[in-house]
Parts: sequence; structure tokens; C-alpha cells
Amino acid sequence: MADHGRTSSYITLDEEWGAHNYHPLPVVISEAEGAWVTDVEGNRYLDFLSGYSALNFGHRHPALVQAARDQMDRLTLTSRAFHNDQFGAFCRELAELTGTETVLTMNTGAEAVESAIKVARKWAYEVKGVEFNAAEIIVATGNFHGRTTTIVSFSDDPAAHDNYGPFTPGFVTVPYGDLEAIRAAITPNTAAILMEPIQGEAGVIVPPSGFFAGVRQLCDENDVLMIDDEIQAGLARTGELFALDHDGVRADLYTLGKALGGGIIPVSAVVGRADVLGVLKPGQHGSTFGGYPMACAVGRAVVGLLATGEFQERSADLGRYLHGRLDELVGRGVASVRGRGLWAGVDIDPLAKTGREVSMALRDRGVLCKETHERTLRIAPPLVITKDEIDHAVDALAGALEA
Repeated sequence: MADHGRTSSYITLDEEWGAHNYHPLPVVISEAEGAWVTDVEGNRYLDFLSGYSALNFGHRHPALVQAARDQMDRLTLTSRAFHNDQFGAFCRELAELTGTETVLTMNTGAEAVESAIKVARKWAYEVKGVEFNAAEIIVATGNFHGRTTTIVSFSDDPAAHDNYGPFTPGFVTVPYGDLEAIRAAITPNTAAILMEPIQGEAGVIVPPSGFFAGVRQLCDENDVLMIDDEIQAGLARTGELFALDHDGVRADLYTLGKALGGGIIPVSAVVGRADVLGVLKPGQHGSTFGGYPMACAVGRAVVGLLATGEFQERSADLGRYLHGRLDELVGRGVASVRGRGLWAGVDIDPLAKTGREVSMALRDRGVLCKETHERTLRIAPPLVITKDEIDHAVDALAGALEA
């Protein structure tokens, strides 16, 4: 074993010079491949979080790394002041994959959500005829859509919300999964309903069966846009391209991010109806890096991986295996398990340990995971994981709970 001083020296450097807006586990990663990472002391760990789904295809997937290298040798940035030879092809391929008509490229997930909010409001005023500055967007309790000032305005998580006001108006919050509450909240000023198909930050909360079919019907009946935030739930994480696909309905707009950049660079997009995204005219919205050649080249490689259906199938098949193994731990330190595909929220028994304690015990057993809301582990391994690796991780979790 190498000198533990190397880990502490890196952590000390982080804490001295970096803002303290995270509380990471005390492990310093320096290399990674597939589902495994290696720290500065040479210890290997199974990644059971995959960058909150940004690493759906694993670390340094060869096709994605090659796409980035090839593009870096040719052209990195033009800004959207000029055309580039990757942008149009990326938009077409992403639209074809998602069954949508138009693509608005951005960088981070929060930017995609902000863009969708702007588009929905603009559409409400210019197309639906809502009175100026009166548009409302219905959102859900327990939501997480990003960290910008507008988005945290409608967060009910004190850590994300408190002391960042004054807040942006125009949002109406209803309980997640409560169709009747949505029905009661809709008014002539309602522009859109913005929700996650499965709530990730809240602890991988799956909505009641039929909920989103009901949301779709309410949107159709009231001329309201349905915006589906697939930034964490989408791109094969749950066994389908979109988590919303499990409900058999289509949204008007989808926000995409995280895995769209392949774990290499930030890439995000809003995809959906051409008539809705068409309210944007030149100069009204943009981003210097949104749709830049590097992003498009990596994004095209991601689309190519998803187009085969291999990763959706892996997530569905291995997800059933993962949930079967996790269910064995209920009553053995685990209170409940929920999720879809290779995504699970594991509630730790309140009489057992905290989520942080379990995360630390997992690290000591060669598995990296992270808690959310004190007593829930959010499990999201790379989709390249194997059954043997799942067994390794779940056995480690069993040992962590018993220790």
C-alpha cells in the first residue's frame, strides 16, 4: 500500500483553495476505465455512482475518447457566429434518436432547464396568448433541476433554496405524483408542467403507475406544454431511452444532459416540437459553447452508442438483477429499495447507520457510492457493469451494513 499521506495532501489542497460547496468522500481518484477507478495510492474501486449518470457508458469509453481525440486534432471551437461541420449532423442524429423535431444545444443540465423555461414562457405569450409576465409553470415537490437562481426558486430543499433570494416568481408547486393537485393548479396562465420522470436527487422516487399518462392528458386538454427533465433519468439509465417511455407517453420538450457528454465534456440540449422551439429567433437565446464542435463530435458518438439499443437492453436486464440482489438486503439494514433499470434508491434502516457511514464503509470495501438526504444511497453504476461486479458491490453493501 502506498503512503496515505498522498491522499491527505490532495484533500488539504482542495480544502485550502477550493470553495467548500461539496462534501466528497475522502478518496482521490487519478485514473479510471470502464466501471473501475484507481486512487492516487493505487487502490481500485468499483464506481457505483457513475457521476450521477454522466458516465452511463463507463469511464473513457473507447468510442467516445476516440471521437474527442479526432475532433481535437481538427477543430475545437468556432462559437455559433459561424457554422461548423459537426453541428447539423449532431442535431439531426439526436432528433432522429429521440423522435423529436428540433434540437437546442446548450452545455450543462441547468442551462437546458433554464432554456426550456424561457421557451415555455415565450411560447405562452406569443402562441397561447397568456397575459404578459403572468405565465406559470407547475413543478413538483422534491424536484431537482439544477442550481441556478431561477431553478432554486422553486426548490423545496433548504440546502438548495435558503438564503439565495429574492426568488424568481411564476412557479406553482404540487406534490409529486398527485394528478388531482395538478388539475387544481392549472389556470389559463399555465404555460407548462415541468417534472422529472423519476426524481433522482430526492432518492430515486418512482411516480405512481399512470401518473404521467394523466399529466399528458391534462396538458392536451388545457393547451399546456409537458416538459420532461431526462437529464439524470434518461439515455438508457432506466432500461429505455427515456424514463418517460415506461409510461408510454411523449413530452413536448425534453431536457437532456449528463450522459449526452459521455463523461468527457458537458453537453446538454432541449429537444422537442419544432413549433415550440421555433419561438426562438436569432439573438434571443444562445451560448458561446452550446453546439461547439467538440461537444457535437462527442454527442454524435453518444448517439451512435444509444442507437444500437445495447445499453438500454443492458440496463433493463442488469437492472432486474441488481434490484433482485438489493431486495435481499431489505430487513438486513435496508428499509426499502426502489427504482428502474440500473438505478436504485436504497433507504437505510433508521436503526442502522447513516447514509454517510454506509458510504464510508463501502469505500473501505472497494465500492464508491454516495448518500442523499442522510439515509438514502443513490445507486447508479455505469451501464457497462457486469453481474459479477454487481455481486461484488451488493456483497460489499451487505458487509457495510453489518459492520
